[in-house]
Amino acid sequence: MTWIAGGLLAMAVVAGPADAFAHEGRELLGAPAPAWELVEWFNSRPLSLGQLKGQVVLVRWWTGPECPYCAASAPHLVQWDEQYRRRGLAVVGIYHHKSPAPVTREHVAQLVERYGFRFPVAIDPEWRTLQRWWLDGSGQKWTSVSFLIDQEGIIRFIHPGGSYTDEEARTMESLIQELLG
Repeated sequence: MTWIAGGLLAMAVVAGPADAFAHEGRELLGAPAPAWELVEWFNSRPLSLGQLKGQVVLVRWWTGPECPYCAASAPHLVQWDEQYRRRGLAVVGIYHHKSPAPVTREHVAQLVERYGFRFPVAIDPEWRTLQRWWLDGSGQKWTSVSFLIDQEGIIRFIHPGGSYTDEEARTMESLIQELLG
């Protein structure tokens, strides 16, 4: 278990924001976030996780409007980006394509605009990074997942699943604030 200054983050690591998610991803907490293989960046030049060292990073995998959970989480991501960017939060959206139609840059650009994302967004081709970060050998149920990474590149919190309940959003925002110090 990873304990850092402040009670809220320690509590989240132990119990998670929702009992249904308390066990999913626990083994990844306290580990360095792996590198990513992302292409087709929007709102940014291509970024590496190493370039974001020194910032708190919220990585969110999402897909299109066929996923109501992703649409429901979008306003939170936009709000947190706007509210905490100047204090050192980097929100990074990672699109993972689920439609049977081929993924196109234009399609993802339309979704980025539709959701109002002004933070960096990239495409995860063939879910390579999602596999390495979350799905490989773990039997995870969700492909839409959020990772909160500290300034040193260590995974401090995982929210498996699509949307954030009100309570989960409050917990996530409190954790962001705590990590930003």
